[in-house]
Amino acid sequence: MNIDEAKHKVRDAVWARLDSAGQALPPGAHGRIPNFVGAEAAAERLARHDAWRRADVIKSNPDKAQLPVRLRALADGKFLYMAVPKIADIRPFYLLDPADLDAATPDIATGSGAAGHAPKVGISEMRPVDLVVCGSVAVNRDGVRVGKGAGYSDIEIALLTEAGLIGPATVLATTVHQLQIVDGPLPESVHDVGVDVIVTPDEVIECPRRRRPGGIHWESLSAQKIDAIPVLKEASTPR
Repeated sequence: MNIDEAKHKVRDAVWARLDSAGQALPPGAHGRIPNFVGAEAAAERLARHDAWRRADVIKSNPDKAQLPVRLRALADGKFLYMAVPKIADIRPFYLLDPADLDAATPDIATGSGAAGHAPKVGISEMRPVDLVVCGSVAVNRDGVRVGKGAGYSDIEIALLTEAGLIGPATVLATTVHQLQIVDGPLPESVHDVGVDVIVTPDEVIECPRRRRPGGIHWESLSAQKIDAIPVLKEASTPR
C-alpha cells in the first residue's frame, strides 16, 4: 500500500467513525474536513491556549469546522487571514481585520461572506503569521496530520514559509473531535505539514515540534494542480 492509499484508508475510517457515532454535523463527514459536534467548545479551549493569547495574526482554513475559531479570532481583535477556497486566486487569502469589518455581516468568516465583504490579498501584502489553524480529518498525538486529500493547507503553509511569513516561532494548531485522533503512526509524505497543538472539546495535546517543509515541493505537484492554483502557476512560469 502506498502513502496515498494509506491516507485514503485512514480518512475512510475516521469519516465512518464520526458518522456512525453521530458526531459529524450535516452534510456528514465523508469527503471533507468534517464539521463536528463540539467545534465551538474546541475553539473556546484553543482561545485559552498561550499561543492564541500571544498571537496578533492568525491564518485559518475556510472550512465549517473551524468557523468558531475564526469568529473567536475576530471577537478577540485578531488580525485574520482566511484562505480563498482551493487557493483559486492570485491573491490567495481574504483579509479579515476586525477594525474594518461591518458587524452587520455575521457570515463574514464564511467563504461566501468573505467573498462578499472582505478584500483578497496577495502574499506580498501580508503580515507575518503567529498562529496557523488547520482543518484535519485525522491526527495523532505526535502531530502527524491527514487532511481531506487536496493538499491545500500544505501548499498554503509552504507558500507563506517561502515568503518568510511563517517561521520557527509560528505555532500550527488544529481543532478536531476526539474521534479524529488516531492511536499509533499515520502515513506522512515529505511535503506534509504536522501540527504543534491539537485541541478537542475536551483536551489540549501538545505535540513534539516537527520538522517543517521549507517551501514548495514542486516534485510532489501535478501539472494540473499547478495550473489550477494561480500563485503556483505564476511562480512556475519562466520569466
